Amino acid sequence: MRTKTAIIIGAGPAGLTAAYELLTKSEDIKPIILECEQFVGGISRTAQYKGYRMDIGGHRFFSKDDRVTDLWTKMLPVQGAPAKDDKILEREKPLEEGGPDPENEDEVMLVRDRVSRIIFKRKFFDYPISLKMRTFVNMGVWGTIRSGFGYIGSCIHKRPETNLENFYINRFGKPLYAMFFEDYTEKLWGVHPSNISADWGAQRVKGLSISKAIKNAFGKMFKKKNREVETSLIEQFIYPKKGPGQLYEKMAEEICRMGGEILYGRTVNKIELKDGKVGTVSALNENGEVETYAADYFISSMPIKDLLEAVGKDVAPADVYDIATALPYRDFMTVGLLLNGLKVKNKTKMKTLGDIVPDCWIYVQDRDVRLGRIQIFNNWSPYMVDNPEENVWVGLEYFCNEGDGMWTSSDEDFINKAIEELIKIGVIESRDNVLDSTLLRVKKAYPAYFGSYAEFDKVKDWLSGIENLYCVGRNGQHRYNNMDHSMVTSMVACENIINGNADKSELWSVNTEKEYHETKSTDQADGEDKSNGTDVDTVGTNP
Repeated sequence: MRTKTAIIIGAGPAGLTAAYELLTKSEDIKPIILECEQFVGGISRTAQYKGYRMDIGGHRFFSKDDRVTDLWTKMLPVQGAPAKDDKILEREKPLEEGGPDPENEDEVMLVRDRVSRIIFKRKFFDYPISLKMRTFVNMGVWGTIRSGFGYIGSCIHKRPETNLENFYINRFGKPLYAMFFEDYTEKLWGVHPSNISADWGAQRVKGLSISKAIKNAFGKMFKKKNREVETSLIEQFIYPKKGPGQLYEKMAEEICRMGGEILYGRTVNKIELKDGKVGTVSALNENGEVETYAADYFISSMPIKDLLEAVGKDVAPADVYDIATALPYRDFMTVGLLLNGLKVKNKTKMKTLGDIVPDCWIYVQDRDVRLGRIQIFNNWSPYMVDNPEENVWVGLEYFCNEGDGMWTSSDEDFINKAIEELIKIGVIESRDNVLDSTLLRVKKAYPAYFGSYAEFDKVKDWLSGIENLYCVGRNGQHRYNNMDHSMVTSMVACENIINGNADKSELWSVNTEKEYHETKSTDQADGEDKSNGTDVDTVGTNP
């Protein structure tokens, strides 16, 4: 009999993980999740349109933390037989002995190749930027010379890392920064990198730099057996057959089966504090009625801005309230297009259904369009697309602010402009390539690192002092975490709760390690990418 209760705000990766951890690691705490939407997964959900599936923002399932990987594969085991496209194309993938057959079973993780590139001046560059002959040819002689001297200059003269622009220039030189970081970063955040905290780079770029790429390149030229090398970004990742939301839907089923509750359509709007603790949480239900919940523990993954508004300006310290409620966010729009083909050709050695380009993501660096990224859902999973041998299902990603001109555009107008931009950069030939379309809007997709964020530590310290409140996840900590980091924050929070540990420093230190989250050290003699025959001496960041 569970005698204690934990109220969890939000049913995204962090909230679901918290509930699952409490149910499996504790015998006396019952989790109740309050979710404002009618679905689980948050921005990691899988949206559907006429049977086609969309991954909102793109989610590779890879983690250096075995606890996370074990949880993922417990929910959805790794494939034990080839997926549809691998079978047709006779591509070899590492298979799990005894694993499910994705052609016959739905609850399965696929093994996918990691391919991401940049379109810049209508040319493809590896993403992150690689030190390969193709890169230098695309940049041209003068561009290569400028980049080389720019990098040398950045080694001689280091700028104070008071902003993201200086952070990038110190690692890549000004010409490369201008080509591959400046404009895309401004598209993403809506402000120039010189006005963004260097914390963003410290979290997302971490140890990657030109110097590391050069070191790896020479290391491959002079291969030494048994020498430990740091490989670059992961070459393969696992991925749910029907998109990331499938995993979180499975977790939700398991939570309810074990005795937890998930209440949908509950929007938290009031948090009562008493004697240094959260006493109750109130939420509006689907009918606009107020429901109040008391509990022993409260785990919040709701945006910190909304959290402080629910606490109230008469309760929170004035400076904490002002900082938190002014925290900036970036919102997100995705145009889903069903296409009968692409104009851009597959010039790689990788085989794909329909011979389309093999990319999961294409980053659009061109300055004359507002389009930020292109997802090709066929390459995430062939089961997200009806007839993937003939049709191409893509997502065009735009970054905006809720209420701005992009956000308030009519669906028809925005979709038409997106199609025009796709034609302009040469990805499709004409509107005749478009068979169907849809548009999704996502609020507070990216917690931002400018504005009042400079004083965020005051908010963090005050929240940490609330004894039975634990802030987890991307928006819950106002930190641009990936799924695995968000899940780890909940694992740490639950450990604290179960063990009676009042120190929350470890909770807030998740994803502050210096090593990039998608790098790994191996004892292999080389760092060759066995999956697609390309070099892996790469540098860059993953927005």
